[in-house]
Amino acid sequence: MTAVGSYFKIGPARLFVHAAVLLIVIVWLIPTLGIFVSALRDKDQIVVSGWWTAFVGSTQTVAVRLGTPDQQKQEGTAYVISGNVLEGQTGRSVKAFGNRVQQPAAFEAGQTADLGDGESLLINSDGSYRYMKNAAFSPDERPRRIYASVAAPPEFTMQNYKTVLTGEGIGQSFINSLTVTIPATIIPILIAAFAAYALSWMEFPGRALLIALVVGLIVVPLQMSLIPLLRLYNEIGTMLGQPSKTYPGIWLAHTAFGMPLAIYLLRAYIAGLPKEIIESARVDGASDFEIFTRIVLPLSFPALASFAIFQFLWVWNDLLVAMVFLGTDKDHIVLTGSLNALLGSRGGNWEILTASAFVTIIVPLLVFFGLQRYLVRGLLAGSVKGG
Repeated sequence: MTAVGSYFKIGPARLFVHAAVLLIVIVWLIPTLGIFVSALRDKDQIVVSGWWTAFVGSTQTVAVRLGTPDQQKQEGTAYVISGNVLEGQTGRSVKAFGNRVQQPAAFEAGQTADLGDGESLLINSDGSYRYMKNAAFSPDERPRRIYASVAAPPEFTMQNYKTVLTGEGIGQSFINSLTVTIPATIIPILIAAFAAYALSWMEFPGRALLIALVVGLIVVPLQMSLIPLLRLYNEIGTMLGQPSKTYPGIWLAHTAFGMPLAIYLLRAYIAGLPKEIIESARVDGASDFEIFTRIVLPLSFPALASFAIFQFLWVWNDLLVAMVFLGTDKDHIVLTGSLNALLGSRGGNWEILTASAFVTIIVPLLVFFGLQRYLVRGLLAGSVKGG
């Protein structure tokens, strides 16, 4: 009790931080858990009930037709058609039923319902029914339609993932996404690292203006440059006799869009490196290139890794830029494009949407957990050191 009391007494800031982190984790975890559970549910259950009911079952209203007149049997003065409305559906039970769509649960299961005109209907919880009439059923009568409220037990399936993974072209799209994402992550990091070193430790006219320009470019929406840049690509492709929608084209596009933030983050870190190390290397006769490759790059790995996470996630999850600069043909379409086409134009297939979400985050999760220890260090280092 003493330790707990002292914790609350001397550590209110720490307690607030822990509570805030716990709240963020819960806010993030709940929708993620919902997507994960929904991806394992049958599509019919997703429509009728929320994911939080997945472990307690769900209730669905179904329309079924009773047996045909040729199945009737005479029992005394009554004619009876019997059968089971749940035939072939194991584990389900009927909670209520009705003969009108406006009142699908008008009668409890096990209760004999008077349908009028000398007709009555009994449906038990196991789905067995007895449809009775005082006179013989006419051969011309259509099978009667009734509505039943059916309770289904918790049911999970991998069919949603099978549908996504076996969709046409998914494997090729996965390779296409890697082909786009890996170079589009490495290229801007390499260029931005050189630029960040130059803006941090090299003196030349216009350096302050370039830094201001980089900061200004961060706030420019990429949507503003999509059409002008695509027209430029088309003109260059026509001039060179080459198609404009190629992998090098989208690599350059992602490099241009990611470069301002990359330079900004890396400069904040590189400028905070100890000045004595750089000056000592220059006194020893090292050139700027040698200082950059042998000293700055190894020390800047946390910052490089943190930006690599951001850039990889942005490019991997991108759909708009990929469709504009790469197209949607089967040899070039990325994974997000294939999943979007698989989902359909109306976007109503929730079982496909949720399963697709987990398929797309597998690779980014591996990248994040592989580099996450450098993320906070790389982002905060530039803010706590002078430069």
